[in-house]
Amino acid sequence: MCHHFYPAMAGKKITFLGTGTSVGIPAIGCGCAVCRSGDPRDRRLRCSLWVREPGASWIVDTGPDLRAQCLRAGITAVDAVILSHPHTDHIMGFDDLRRFPMPDHDGLPVHASPVTLEMLEKAFSFAFHPRARWPGYLHPRPLPIVGPFRIGTTNVLPFPVVHGATPTLGFRFDCDGGPSVAYLSDAKSVGDEALEVVRGVDVLICDALRFLPHPTHMNFAEALALSESLGGPRTYFTHISCDVCHAEAEKDLPAHVQLAYDTLELDFP
Repeated sequence: MCHHFYPAMAGKKITFLGTGTSVGIPAIGCGCAVCRSGDPRDRRLRCSLWVREPGASWIVDTGPDLRAQCLRAGITAVDAVILSHPHTDHIMGFDDLRRFPMPDHDGLPVHASPVTLEMLEKAFSFAFHPRARWPGYLHPRPLPIVGPFRIGTTNVLPFPVVHGATPTLGFRFDCDGGPSVAYLSDAKSVGDEALEVVRGVDVLICDALRFLPHPTHMNFAEALALSESLGGPRTYFTHISCDVCHAEAEKDLPAHVQLAYDTLELDFP
């Protein structure tokens, strides 16, 4: 499936392109201490992840900051896109994928739930419908998520999470002979069936919006409880609001838990 040249690398790398809530940090019109912070870890673009391994590169969610995120991370090739759900902060940068070369006869694989693909095709009909698409423009190849699928040497296991009324997916990435990583950036709770999918992962990346309860996102206490229920894997909190100062909040976290921040890179052998 891969069409691009990649520099030699070993293992898998995961880069946090964005770790912020839907409005980003600093938020428009907010003068709180975190939005005014000089700590770069407190500047959070909308949630997105870049995963790469020898011979394959893919992005999880294409929010409105995608162009800036790709430029900052130096992303020059993408072989697939995975979308967790159709909220604006997770899909509205989709048009920026046009800059990535892709043979037109193949198209760019876009893995998402049928509901998300339906919303995406409405918002970006000019990309999905051949009569409206300019020659050489982004040619997405929609691939409805109905079960596990594979990108490169990685098995992707989708699982449902509760995120208000919007059908939302988390993902488990199992690399051949390598680590297992669970990613659920937007979730209020994880059901028993999904817990069984996630159980045994080496790394958990999960929603932890703020300290106070929220109706559609986990707060710190809920995210910590999820990590402990899985045996305390290496855990990174993401989708963080401006209620959370990175330096202050991280002081009180257990040793196996830390706050993710934009540009944080995880290396796996």
